[in-house]
Amino acid sequence: MERNKGIITFGGNPVTLLGNLVKVGIEAPDFKVVDKDLNEKNLYDFKGKKIILSVMPSVDTPVCATQTRTFNKLATSMDDNTVVLTLSMDLPFALNRFCAAEGIKNVIPLSDYKYREFGEKYGFLIEELMLLARGVVVIDTNGIFRYVEYVKEATHEPNYNSTLEALKMI
Repeated sequence: MERNKGIITFGGNPVTLLGNLVKVGIEAPDFKVVDKDLNEKNLYDFKGKKIILSVMPSVDTPVCATQTRTFNKLATSMDDNTVVLTLSMDLPFALNRFCAAEGIKNVIPLSDYKYREFGEKYGFLIEELMLLARGVVVIDTNGIFRYVEYVKEATHEPNYNSTLEALKMI
């Protein structure tokens, strides 16, 4: 497995990302995760849709909560063929609690805690913390990466405008 150093920091400290860093123009590999009701989900369950992957360390932190709320709000203006998937290592119970308390209904929260397939296949797994790094990935209806952001400092929000611009280009 690849060990990628110098890509991001967490709280100002350099960390190592495990897995294959994804790049625009290549096909998105499938991955297995768990939804908030403990059901297995795969990326390919959303095949044929425009997909935004909103990736974060934990919904129980202020920046991650803001990121989830922001994508939930942005999703209301997206077409019916677009889906926003929020990915973290949070347990499904925490995702369910947060979404219920915050009225999150426009994004699909998914947990990588059980298989770590997403984190490893997409290069978002932080070796030192076993959490996902913050970032955004946009995948087109043919399953091709159209936008990838590994947020340089994991305690900062992603670039929402660049995400929306990439989505408009699909």
